Amino acid sequence: MKKLTVLEINEVLKGIVIGETNHTITAPEQLELASETEIAFIGNKKYEKFWKDSKACVAIVNEDISIEPGENKAFIKVKNADLAMCQVLEMFAPDAPKFSHEIHPTAVVDASATIGAGTKIGAGSYIGPNVTIAENVTIYPNVTILDEVTIGKNTTIWSGTVIRERCHVGAFCILHPNCTIGADGFGFSPCPEKGLAKIPQIGNVVIGNNVEIGANSCVDRGKFSSTIIGDGCKIDNLVQIGHNSKMGKFCIMAGNSGLAGSVTLGNGVIIGGSASIKDHLTIGDGAIVGAGSGVAADIPAGKVMLGYPAVEARTALKQWAILKRMATE
Repeated sequence: MKKLTVLEINEVLKGIVIGETNHTITAPEQLELASETEIAFIGNKKYEKFWKDSKACVAIVNEDISIEPGENKAFIKVKNADLAMCQVLEMFAPDAPKFSHEIHPTAVVDASATIGAGTKIGAGSYIGPNVTIAENVTIYPNVTILDEVTIGKNTTIWSGTVIRERCHVGAFCILHPNCTIGADGFGFSPCPEKGLAKIPQIGNVVIGNNVEIGANSCVDRGKFSSTIIGDGCKIDNLVQIGHNSKMGKFCIMAGNSGLAGSVTLGNGVIIGGSASIKDHLTIGDGAIVGAGSGVAADIPAGKVMLGYPAVEARTALKQWAILKRMATE
């Protein structure tokens, strides 16, 4: 168990310590669940009222805090408590699963594959012909990486992930368990003889740097050329990204959301949970699609959309208010 003092934590956070405590901190915890040896967070003034009942000995707080820490308690005042919380969680994070061998004896690595220095490959993984893996990549057990894939440095690939042939993954990425990169896009054409004829999907997937893709999410390969995930995108669990879609930089997609084929997202787009985006649409930079929305038309940059079908948020809220009044009359 790690143990740190308030001053040791503040050496990293570089905030201002208010008050003092004789407790050594053993872990971070939610405000209402923390014990007297744990550190909590107050990221919004509306949570200040819960501090008096919290047992936490220390809290990370924003600069606009309006309460005092109290007896044998302390605050570390910072500009952004949410970002400081990330740093504290890193300090107390347990060690990652250990590897007994850099390349486990049961892993199958094709002789033509190039493996960078410091890369670890877990038991039962398969690395196919002409794969290129850069330095310090971590591949956990039972990962499949097929022919001619490239993986950038310091990327982490968790168990069960499949990366199909000719796809490219950037540096400093995280692929969580059982995500699938480069499965065939959903392409079929009516055919008198076959009913539905499969359309070959001969493209690939290109993933930028610092991308994170959640468990059981799927990024389909392009029918032509590439499905593209831009630098810094964060994709939640159970997300579907259709063939030939293109995501700009720093987009967020929450769980159960999906892009149909050939959707284009600008930079900084946010897609809420369970939202659905129709094929061949464009969503402009910084637009936000609310949870559960269904998008059937292009969205200009910066717009906030809600509902099914999605309309501007202010319009959706007015519609819902009218329906509510009608239902109660």
